[in-house]
Amino acid sequence: MSIPFSDFGKRLRSPAIASLMSAALHDPDLLSLAAGFTDSSSLPVTAIGRAVRRLEERSGPPDHLQYGTNQGRPGLRRLLAGRIAALDGLGEKEADPDRVLVTNGSQQALYLATSVLCDPGDIVMVERPSYFVYLDMLRGKGARILDLPECEEGRLDLEAFGSLLAKLEASGEIRRVKIVYLESYFSNPTGLSRTVEEKEGLARVLAERGVRPVVIEDAAYRDLYFEEPFPATSVLALSAFGSMPCLYLGTLTKPYASGLKTGFGICSAPELLQRMLWLKSHHDFGTANFNQSLLEEILLEGGLDPQMAILRHKYRLKMEALDDALRSEGLDGLGWVWAKPLGGIYLWLRAPVGLDTRTDSAFWQACLEEKVIYVPGDLCYGDRPSSGRVRLSFGVLSPDQLADAASRFARAARKVAVPA
Repeated sequence: MSIPFSDFGKRLRSPAIASLMSAALHDPDLLSLAAGFTDSSSLPVTAIGRAVRRLEERSGPPDHLQYGTNQGRPGLRRLLAGRIAALDGLGEKEADPDRVLVTNGSQQALYLATSVLCDPGDIVMVERPSYFVYLDMLRGKGARILDLPECEEGRLDLEAFGSLLAKLEASGEIRRVKIVYLESYFSNPTGLSRTVEEKEGLARVLAERGVRPVVIEDAAYRDLYFEEPFPATSVLALSAFGSMPCLYLGTLTKPYASGLKTGFGICSAPELLQRMLWLKSHHDFGTANFNQSLLEEILLEGGLDPQMAILRHKYRLKMEALDDALRSEGLDGLGWVWAKPLGGIYLWLRAPVGLDTRTDSAFWQACLEEKVIYVPGDLCYGDRPSSGRVRLSFGVLSPDQLADAASRFARAARKVAVPA
């Protein structure tokens, strides 16, 4: 049967995240270091139960079981705006809950913003490497992805960034730069964070070239530090971005309960927010009101911070467990290199020179034989992929399982080790 798909429909491919999550759920013998699931043993079952009972005991109509508003519950938006304002030292204007929209995870906010901003062929600039699920989305949209130039240690190379913009200006393509996408806090996949100096430098170079793209700052892992929060304020609080439209994205999925799938955006540009909301009304005319009501109760009762403290402790222990196990298995002695992150739920590994880690590689097949999977690093690059990187997630497996997974991963690495 021939179906006349749209150009967009024809561009779509099965997202990598779908197969990685499916594999983790359907093979009980497989240990997944791939999909970024959160720690199941720490999910706040008791706190959620208390919140449900409080909603049950309220007098009046059960509005938490009714439709909500397209933009999100006013009370939840006010609480979220207040939290970010407190983190960034923002004033009353910047903490305006009317700037906030509540979404079905921060992923939906990314989709809404990209959809109203980008036509096929428009340019989105991303970090190198970047969040591979967003890269998948951009390819489906027909966007042209350009990696932001970075130095060897992962810091932004602002001089090279200026040269890149100059080339785009000379070719007449600079008008097509629609989005600059940053993961400023314990990023996925590297675990790196962006300093204030890097962010302000980025804004300065854009201003010097007269470019005003929408700057999207994805702060999904901002709260998941191990010891100390990363000290840089968000783009919402930096005067260097005052003349640029900015969209800050946060979530209650990773730091609280992933099954509630509730994220949010704070937008400095009313016209962008309006169009995102128009499109959102085509999707769902409102994120699940019951989920929002539960989270509003949790925030009102001060329940978010204790849960995040539990997760920070758990994830630090899990990170140490995976790091220790990989080193005990001798992976670093085989030429693999990685650094311990200060937050998030991932290790970012560089394979020995010459070792291919893509899904059609001998190493990928060796890992499948050992019943362990990872995220191939080439998925995390825009215009210049690298075939020798691996992302390992320590979010969901227990420390004992992480040790087992590390042993399987190291066995696969020894099978295909590149001769010195």
